[in-house]
Amino acid sequence: MTTTYLERLLDPWREFDRMNRLLRSSPTQTTEYPAVNVWVNGEDAVITTEIPGVTTDDINISVTGNSFTLSGKRPADEEKNVQSYHRHELWHGNFNKTVQLPFNVDSEKIHASYKNGVLHVSLPKLEAEKPKKIKIES
Repeated sequence: MTTTYLERLLDPWREFDRMNRLLRSSPTQTTEYPAVNVWVNGEDAVITTEIPGVTTDDINISVTGNSFTLSGKRPADEEKNVQSYHRHELWHGNFNKTVQLPFNVDSEKIHASYKNGVLHVSLPKLEAEKPKKIKIES
């Protein structure tokens, strides 16, 4: 069925649906959990993420070369006397996220801290990847 210009103009939901599709396809939007920030700070890569409600026992971090993987699980709230939800938007379940870093990481020197639901991981550059000053003989 073909819609006319007037029908499209008078249907506000059509434009709303079009904008939703556009936003869902935006490269800044992600459906992966958890969302992470990654930056290079001197000779370290730094990754932060917010994962409230998760204990350190439920978080796994692994690094192979330049590949950082964060996985774990966030348990569901245990509401005992709930007959039905009015809204249930908080995410729970298993998660797994892999991020490629701009250099190989020295896995022996990784430092991770978790406070108030925020995970902060410092990933130092592998010594072999650091620039070397070459002595010139004269």
